[in-house]
Amino acid sequence: MTTDATPRLKITYATLRNDNEELHALYEAGLVQARGELGRHHLNLIAGKPREGESESIVRSPIDRDMIVGHFAKGSVQDVRDAIAAARAAQPAWAATPWRERLAIMRRAAELISQRQMVYGAHMAIEVGKSRLEALGEVEEAADLLRYYADVMERNDGYDHPMDNLGDAAVHTRSILRPLGVFGVISPFNFPMALSAGPSAAALMAGNTVVFKPSTTAPMSAVNLVQAYRDAGLPDGTLNLVMGPGETVGQELQQNPGINVIVFTGSYEVGFELFKKFSVRFPRPAIVEMGGKNPAIVTARADLEEAAEGIVRSAFGFSGQKCSANSRVYVERPVHDHLIKLLVEKTEALSVGDPLVRSNWMGPVIDQRAVDRYQQASTEARRDGTVYVGGERLTDGGLERGFFVEPTIVGNLPAEHRLFVDELFAPFTAVAPVDSLDEAIRLSNESVYGLTAGIFSEDAGEVQRFLDTIETGTLYVNRRAGATTGAWPGVQAFGGWKGSGSTGKAGLSMYYVAQFLREQSHTVVD
Repeated sequence: MTTDATPRLKITYATLRNDNEELHALYEAGLVQARGELGRHHLNLIAGKPREGESESIVRSPIDRDMIVGHFAKGSVQDVRDAIAAARAAQPAWAATPWRERLAIMRRAAELISQRQMVYGAHMAIEVGKSRLEALGEVEEAADLLRYYADVMERNDGYDHPMDNLGDAAVHTRSILRPLGVFGVISPFNFPMALSAGPSAAALMAGNTVVFKPSTTAPMSAVNLVQAYRDAGLPDGTLNLVMGPGETVGQELQQNPGINVIVFTGSYEVGFELFKKFSVRFPRPAIVEMGGKNPAIVTARADLEEAAEGIVRSAFGFSGQKCSANSRVYVERPVHDHLIKLLVEKTEALSVGDPLVRSNWMGPVIDQRAVDRYQQASTEARRDGTVYVGGERLTDGGLERGFFVEPTIVGNLPAEHRLFVDELFAPFTAVAPVDSLDEAIRLSNESVYGLTAGIFSEDAGEVQRFLDTIETGTLYVNRRAGATTGAWPGVQAFGGWKGSGSTGKAGLSMYYVAQFLREQSHTVVD
């Protein structure tokens, strides 16, 4: 059982210092508890009842393949259908629950997540290989997503607004946002709690019900999130958990007409196919949040020390496995060599190893496929350009049982090279010299993606030109804490343009929850 008495410490993705001894003592205690809970059997949840799957998945840690995270029920197509039926049965009563009562449950869940931050963070570090600050930051982000979205809905009075009446006092008109019904939520491994909490909470507080499929490589954080919801008082059937692979559980969520809206976070290829095929008899909303190939631009008028630190933090945080990772850099030619020197120095100083150990800054990638993708990219970089630092798999000192690779910076590649185009989801960034800011912006905008971007420049005119012309949803200027990463609920709206997102509205912002509702106009004459 998790304790609910842990003091709350605010850790975010912009936290730069790692010297809070109280935090580390609490985390170590949480890690002891999490280790003691390894290997347990976890079931699906349908209509409030635990359910075995047709088989089970054994999930192993990417840190050490001998470390079993747990045994997780593998749902069948029939399990998904039963979960959808349960969600549909529960939805009318949940929608009829006053919205303030729904928000109260969400806020209780947020407090439980924060109180359990150390254990939940330790579970997450074990299952996906995050460092302690990254894991603790994500757990707190999940809690803050619930708080912030609840606050936004409250500020909008439950999305019930009076309208004008053309001067006739007998006519009363209102715009009311209504729930859409049943949401399918498919979440990724890289933010297994935050990117599950955000869409599920938005759907639930809006009066919808949910069938939730987590990543097969990161189901433990999903189990913890569902437990927090349940302990907060969420009624049976409102949130149903079905774990299992995309080809069965995911496909049924996409195809079943009982799903009114689907929310998917993952790759461009999978997300775009889902978006194109989800509507059949009539349009069904698909909130598809996809990847990025995120550029940082460094001009000759930049603070290069600041730029190098921001690039390294964004390129290699969580081993580059963020959709917002800084995977390409365009630097003006006069400062190119100096920036490369600084990047190499800072990258060589990173400690790579077991992320459960406090001194290690970067852990493993998620699985063998990620290693293979990384090694292929390194081979291409050596063949076609230069590997400035990194490029190898790490296998010494027990690391051979995990999926550890070196943080890598490459260059001397053509601007159209695949390594400047494809999302790799690895600790790998490509650097190219440019002759002007305009060239850097043009190259940045040629991508199919448009998620995040950053610039380093001390020139106000350059900064404004970047802000006015870059085709990207989330922008950062001179950010040492992360050139292209680090959004937080209510602080930075996080959403993509073009191939990075389908709605034009961002998560973590005041517009997010409204996407989980549809508008209805009421005109009532006395």
